[in-house]
This record gives sequence, C-alpha cells and structure tokens, in this order.
Amino acid sequence: MNYKNLLFLLFIFSSFSAFSLTLRDSIGVENLNGKKVIIHKIESKETYYSLGRKYRISPQAIMAFNKSQALQPGEIIKIPTQQNFTSPPTSFSSIPEKTKAPKTKIHKVKAGETLYAIADQYNMRVDDLKLLNNLNSNSIGVGEQLKVIESDEVSLNSTLTKNKDNQTVEKPNPTDIDSKNILNKKIKYIDSTDSQSQVEIPKNRYGITEVNEKGVAVWIDDNNLDATKSFALHRSAPVGTIMKITNPMTGRSVFAKVVGRFTENETTKDVIVVVTKATADAIGTLDKRFLVNITFGIPNEQ
Repeated sequence: MNYKNLLFLLFIFSSFSAFSLTLRDSIGVENLNGKKVIIHKIESKETYYSLGRKYRISPQAIMAFNKSQALQPGEIIKIPTQQNFTSPPTSFSSIPEKTKAPKTKIHKVKAGETLYAIADQYNMRVDDLKLLNNLNSNSIGVGEQLKVIESDEVSLNSTLTKNKDNQTVEKPNPTDIDSKNILNKKIKYIDSTDSQSQVEIPKNRYGITEVNEKGVAVWIDDNNLDATKSFALHRSAPVGTIMKITNPMTGRSVFAKVVGRFTENETTKDVIVVVTKATADAIGTLDKRFLVNITFGIPNEQ
C-alpha cells in the first residue's frame, strides 16, 4: 500500500514539474474565468501536436481555442488549461515609461545680448545655460546659436516642507495669497525727477537689496568703452554689478555690466544710466536719449 502511494506521489510530482517547465517556455499567463491561459510565442517547426505534447493539452483544444489559425514563427497563441488562476497576471516584457525630456529650441545671439539676458529671457539659470551648451566661459558672439529650454508649464501646486521642529507643513499656493498683501508689497520705483533723493528700500534676507529705478538713459560713444559690449555707467551701483535694463516702449531687456560712474554734463544731465551703443541697440532704442527701467542688486550693509 505504501509502495502504491509512493508511486502515485511520484507521478503527481513529475506531472507538476513537467507543467512548470512548460510555463518557463511561455511568455506569460492570463486569467480566463478563473482558469490559467498560457501565452506562447511560436518557434520554428512547432505544430499544434507538438504544443499539445509540450503542455499536455489536447491539440484539438488548442486549435479550437485559437480558431485553427496557421502557426508562423513569432506569432502569439494561447494555450487553455484547467488549472485555477490563483495569482494576478505576470508581465514578462514590461517597458519602462520614458521620462519626458524638456523641450529645447535654438536661440540666435543678437548684438548686445549676454548669457545673463538670454537666461533671464527663458527663465533659466546661467549655469544651466552654460551646461546645456558646453560653455566654459560667459563669452558669446553675435550669431552664435544656443540651446535653450522652453517651458510652457508652471506649477502652482502647494508644496510640503519641514520647519525647524521637523514638522511637515504645507506652503500656500500663490493663488491663495491675500491680494491685499500683494498690493502692499509692490516694488516702488525711484523716479529720476522725484524731489526725494533718498527712498528707503527694505533689506531682504538674502543679503542683497533689490533696487529699481526708472527714468532717462543715454548712450554715448566713448573711446574708453567698448561699443560692442553691454556696459553701463551709474551714479551709485558698485563696479561689476550686473544691471537689467528694460525699454518700456519695446518691452525688450538686456543685461549690462556696470564699469564705472558717470559725471554730469550737458549729455548726461537728468539721466539715471549711461550705456554703450550695443546696449541701446539690444533694447530697440531709436533715439540717443530714451526711457528705461533698471533693476540691480546691492549688498546689504553689515
């Protein structure tokens, strides 16, 4: 009796092992009314009869399930079984979803444009712009083609952060900010014709105070200034300051480097900034004297 039981167990084990080996040749299984259906890829010289022997399924049953389709290498057919489906379908050939790459386009450098101006135009950091174009310095030439990232999506979702007590807090959406607070914190421009020579600008927490001025600018042709570069002279901005100059008539902006201060004479009377011809051309000015809005930062006093 024990001998017969042993033979029976050996038969069951060998049948299960054979079925497990056949599953390894398949490319997956699926659930059909609670029963397993084997997904098989046809190889060369395979027939319904060889598949029947391989999976221990009647060839006629396989033919009927696949509507007697002709077997060609590479085609996918399904093998019906009477085994219960106890686990979800397994994917053997899942393809990872590709990460959406940022869209880029080509920007052709115009006269008077700098890396700072181009980066500002496309809301990029200068370092990212240099990295994208394999630049080792800030020097660019007129007509040079640069890759820039164009982003048409702006995230307004609230973000989570941690405070000093390591507690997670939610930052408010920009759209949730009280409009009254926004009105009270608008930037105050310093008009060049304002009788108040000193206007208090609050210091910010980053160690730099933003200064905004509007008034008249003039471009000059001076032998001490390279007319092909974006340079500027200002009454108070420290030498080396990068200044954003905007023409309100055209809406165009350019970044210029402050290389010194100007002395008042007939040409520079009542102006807030003196620039080179290249700077004036970059913002589309038509006259030698023109209106501008300028923005720059100065270090806070310690």
